Amino acid sequence: MDSSGSSESVESRVHELNIKEEVMIIGEIKKEEELSVEQIFEKKEVPSWKKQLTIRAFVVSFVLSVMFSFIVMKLNLTVGIIPSLNVSAGLLGFFFVKTWTKLLERSGLLKQPFTRQENTVIQTCVVAASGIAFSGGFGSYLFAMSERVVKQSEKGQDGLEYKNPELGWIIGFLFVVSFLGLFSLVPLRKIMIIDFKLTYPSGTATAHLINSFHTPEGAKLAKKQVRELGKFFTFSFLWSFFQWFFTATDACETYDGVGMICPHIVNVSVLIGGILSWDLDPDSMQGLKGYKVFIAIALILGDGLYNFTKVLSQTIAGLYNKIQDRKAMHLPVAECSSPIAKTLSYDDQRRTQLFVKDQIPTWLAIGGYVAISAVLTATLPHIFHQLKWYHIIVIYIFAPVLAFCNAFGCGLTDWSLASAYGKLAIFTIGAWAGASHGGVLAGLAACGVMMNIVSTASDLMQDLKTGYMTLASPRSMFVSQVIGTAMGCVISPCVFWIFYKAFPDLGMESSEYPAPFASVYYSMAKLGVEGFSALPKECLKLCYAFFAAAILINIIRDALGKKRWWLIPLPMAMAIPFFLGSYFAIDMCVGSLILFIWQKKNKAGANAFAPAVASGLICGDGIWAMPSSILALAGLKPPICMKFLSRATNNKVDTYLGS
Repeated sequence: MDSSGSSESVESRVHELNIKEEVMIIGEIKKEEELSVEQIFEKKEVPSWKKQLTIRAFVVSFVLSVMFSFIVMKLNLTVGIIPSLNVSAGLLGFFFVKTWTKLLERSGLLKQPFTRQENTVIQTCVVAASGIAFSGGFGSYLFAMSERVVKQSEKGQDGLEYKNPELGWIIGFLFVVSFLGLFSLVPLRKIMIIDFKLTYPSGTATAHLINSFHTPEGAKLAKKQVRELGKFFTFSFLWSFFQWFFTATDACETYDGVGMICPHIVNVSVLIGGILSWDLDPDSMQGLKGYKVFIAIALILGDGLYNFTKVLSQTIAGLYNKIQDRKAMHLPVAECSSPIAKTLSYDDQRRTQLFVKDQIPTWLAIGGYVAISAVLTATLPHIFHQLKWYHIIVIYIFAPVLAFCNAFGCGLTDWSLASAYGKLAIFTIGAWAGASHGGVLAGLAACGVMMNIVSTASDLMQDLKTGYMTLASPRSMFVSQVIGTAMGCVISPCVFWIFYKAFPDLGMESSEYPAPFASVYYSMAKLGVEGFSALPKECLKLCYAFFAAAILINIIRDALGKKRWWLIPLPMAMAIPFFLGSYFAIDMCVGSLILFIWQKKNKAGANAFAPAVASGLICGDGIWAMPSSILALAGLKPPICMKFLSRATNNKVDTYLGS
C-alpha cells in the first residue's frame, strides 16, 4: 500500500521495516505445512478472470474504501505519517466476504465460493481507492495551492496567486492524472515479474497473508485477529467519542496505534526530532519558529537525495545484472515442458503458466496511455492556467522512464521514490515557468501529475506480484486497479470536502487538522521559483548544516549494517516535528513501548496480533472523524472545554482571576 510527500518516504520505510513482521505472522500458521503453497491449493479450481470480479467483491471494496479513506485522510491532515494498513485491509476484506458467503450458504443461495483470487481483487481495489486519499495531495501539493496555506506561509501578504479547493475541479484533476500510470508499464509486466523475478516485498507479504487466510489454520488465526481488531476498534472509537465531550475548540488526539504499527526506530526518530525542534518561546523569532520549515525541508531533501542516489544506483546495477542473466539464460514461460522450465519449482511453474495465460493487450496499454495523455494535455491547462501544454508533454515523455525506474527500484528494495520525482517536477517546472507566470502553482500542479504517474505504476506492479503469487489473473488485477482508482477519484475528494467544510481552520497551525506538509510543499515550490532569496536571514547556513547532517546520518546507518542501523535515527522522521510540533511523539513512543514489552513477554502472540490491535486503534480513531465532521457541519460543539496549561500560562490565569 504503498501513499504524497515526505510522509510517503516515511511510509516506504515503515513498509520496509515492517515486512519481516508481516512474514512472521505467516510463519505462525505455516509450521504444519510440508507441501508447497500451490500444492495445498492444487485441488481448488482457479476461477476465470471474469469470475474473480464479483459484485460482492466491489461492494465490500467500496465500503472498506470509504472507511480507509477517512482514516488515511485524517492521518494525512494531522501527523502526515501513514502506516501500512495492508494487514487490516486484508483481514477486513476476508472477514466481510466470508461472513457474506456463510450467510448465503446457510440459506442455500451461495453460487460461488470465496476464493483467494477474489480476496486479492478486494485488496487491490481497496488499496488503490484509499491510496488516492494520500497521493491526491490533499495534505500536500494540492492543498498547498489554497489561500489558507499561501497567506499563512506569506504572513498575510496580498496579491499572491492561489487556487482554493473545489469539489468539481479536484475530481476532474484526479480523473485525468490518476490513470496514466496504470497504462505506462503494463507491456513490461512479464519482464518485471517473471523474467527479472523482482521481489516486491510488500506485494509478496500481502500474497502470503491472503494465501494463509484460505488455509484451515490460517482461517482460524484470521478469525481471532478480526476479533482483536474489532475489540480495539470499538474501544478506540468510544474513547474518541468520550474525548470529544471535553475538547471544545482544541483536540486531544492519541496516536498509540500508529506507534504500535510503525517500527521502533521511526517513533524514536520522531521523538528526537521533537526534542531538537523544541522552542521555549514559540512566539519569538529568536527561536526556531521562523526557520523550522526550511530546516525540515533541508532534512527531507538531504535524506531524499541520498536515498534517491542509493536506490537509483542499486536499480541500475540490478537492471544490468538482470539483463546479463537474461542473456545467459532466457527464461521461457509459454512452454512449461521445456528443459529450463523443469528446473523451476512446482509453484513457479503453475504461477507462471496462469500469469501469462490472460494477457493484457499491448495495443490497449499504448493506446490508453496516448489517449489519456491527449486528454490530459487538453484538460489540465484549463484547470491550472499556469501549467502550459508543453510542460505537460515534457512530463509524460519522461514519465514512463521514471515510472520504470521507480517500479524496478521498488521491486528490489520496497522503496518508492514517487515523492522524490514529484519534488523534481516542482523545481524544474516551477523554475521553467518563472515567478511572473505562476511558477509556484505550475510546479505544484506538475508535482501532482508526476507523482500520480510514478506511484500508480509501482503500485500496479506490487499488485501484479500479489496476483502472481495468489493465481489471480493479471486482467482481473488491472480491472480491479482501474475500478479502485475510479472509486478513489470520487470518494477521496468527497471525504476531503467534508473535512474542509466541517473545519474552517483546516490547514492553520492552530487547527485540529494543520495539514503540515502543505506548507512544506508550498515552501519548496517558492524556493524552486525564487531561489535562495526566499530563505530567512542566515537560514541558508542552517539548511546547509542540516542537509549535510541528513546525508551523514544515512552514511553512518548504511556503514553500520542492518544488524546495528536501528541505533541511528531516520532523518526523514526527525524532520516531521520541525514543522508539525512534537505533541504526537510521546504517544507514538508509548505505542512502541507497549509493543516492545509485548514482544518480550510473548513474541509469537505479538507478531500474530499486534498488527490487528494497532489497526483497530487506528481505524476506531480514524472512523470517529466521520461523525465528528457531521456534528461540526451541523453546528454542534462539545459541551466542555478541558485544557492543560503550562506553569507560566497557569500563573497568568491565576493572576488574572485574582485581580
